[in-house]
Amino acid sequence: MQVVSMSAELELEHAGMRLDQCLAECFDDFSRSRLKNWILEGNVKVDGEVVTTPRHKMKGIEVLELEAQVEDEVGYQPEDIAIDIVYEDDDIIIVNKPVGLVVHPGAGNQSGTLLNALLFHYPDSAVVPRAGIVHRLDKDTTGLMVVAKNIAAHTQLVTQLQAREISREYEAICIGSMVGGGTVDKPIGRHSTKRTAMAVKETGKEATTHYRVIERFREHTHLRLKLETGRTHQIRVHMDYIKHSLVGDQLYGMGLKLPKGATEELVNHLRSFRRQALHAVQLGLFHPLTGEWMSWQAPLPEDLKALLVALREDTEAHDEFA
Repeated sequence: MQVVSMSAELELEHAGMRLDQCLAECFDDFSRSRLKNWILEGNVKVDGEVVTTPRHKMKGIEVLELEAQVEDEVGYQPEDIAIDIVYEDDDIIIVNKPVGLVVHPGAGNQSGTLLNALLFHYPDSAVVPRAGIVHRLDKDTTGLMVVAKNIAAHTQLVTQLQAREISREYEAICIGSMVGGGTVDKPIGRHSTKRTAMAVKETGKEATTHYRVIERFREHTHLRLKLETGRTHQIRVHMDYIKHSLVGDQLYGMGLKLPKGATEELVNHLRSFRRQALHAVQLGLFHPLTGEWMSWQAPLPEDLKALLVALREDTEAHDEFA
C-alpha cells in the first residue's frame, strides 16, 4: 500500500463537466470506478476544498488534488517482454523504447505494455506508482524514458518533471523544406471534436517547443527539437500547427508528400512509413538520490536512418536543388 499525491489544472473547456469526468481525463492511469470511490471517500479536493459529489459541476479553471492510498499494481499481469536498458542503478532505469510499445495499460491495451514488462523484470516495482513510470512516449514514438525503481526516486523525478528540470530532446522528420529553426509557443488542449487528439487552443495549457534544422531536403526537413513543457502529443501538435507535420503521423499528418520526380527508393520509404517520424534522442536529469546531473543519448532507429538516407540520395539526385 502506498500514498499517491497528484494535482492537475483544469482548462476552460472542462466547464460544465462533472468532477468524476474531469478526474478520469486528468488521471487516466486509474479506472473510473476507483476515482469515483476516492471522491466519495473524501480523497479529492477542488481548489483546496474536499468535494465528495462525483456529479459536482466544474467551472473549468479549478485545481484538482488527489491524495489516496493505492494498492500494488494488481490487475496488471507481469509479462516477459524484452526491455532495451541504456542505464540502470539502484534507483533509476533509462529505457530506449521501441516503436509499437505502449507505455501504460489503458483502454484497449491491458497487456503487452512497458508496465507489464517492468512488473516481470522488476517485481518490486509493484509498490511504486505506475511501476515507476514517470513520463510517457506515444506508442509509435521511439527513444529514451526514465523509470524509477523506488518511491523516493519516483517522487523526486516527478518533482523535477513538474519544475521543468528534466531535459528532453527529439529528432524528427517533417514535411516541407524549412529555412531555419524557431520556437512554437502556443497553448495545447483537448481537441473540440476528436477526443483522442489535442490541438492548439487559447484555453489550453501553455506549451513551448524549440526546433532547429539539422538537414534540409527537397520537400522534407530533419529537425532537432527541445521541449520546455510536456503536453500530450506536443511536438506533433505544434509541428502540424506551423504546417510542417511529421512524416507518417496518422493522427495529425497532412498525408503523403512525394517530391516531384522522387526516386523509387524514396517513394517506397515514404509510402511504407506508417508511424510519426519522431525519436527521443537525448534525456538529461539530476539523479534523484545523488543530485548528480546525468544525460544519455539514443541513436536513431533503423527505420528513421533508412528514411534519411533515401531523402539524402533523392536530394543529391536533383542538381537543381543541390
